[in-house]
Amino acid sequence: QVQLVESGGGLVQAGGSLRLSCTASGRTFRTNVVAWFRQAPGKERSFVAGTSWSRGNTYYADSVKGRFTISRDAAKNTVDLQMNSLKPEDTAVYYCAAGPRFGSDRATDFDSWGQGTQVTVSS
Repeated sequence: QVQLVESGGGLVQAGGSLRLSCTASGRTFRTNVVAWFRQAPGKERSFVAGTSWSRGNTYYADSVKGRFTISRDAAKNTVDLQMNSLKPEDTAVYYCAAGPRFGSDRATDFDSWGQGTQVTVSS
């Protein structure tokens, strides 16, 4: 099992930036992909961005392309999400997740989850 801990959430005005960080520990050698999901009140958890744990390849949800960047530091076992040009609709709890299927955007394909960090974007 992989343990994941998120940090970096907070309150920001629309148009601003935030950087989230996910630190992984445990059986990271079994992980193919680390991704960020988000869940707004009353909505289902949705995919934001993912990265290959070994190669650093990335993929994004259409709603964040050009604004968010996911990156990983294999030496530090961290995966960051740089969020720019934030919008009120980006407000959600953001979760880090690990799983075996690179390219998947389904929460059910990820078997390790962090506790989440709140991101609030004010208008």
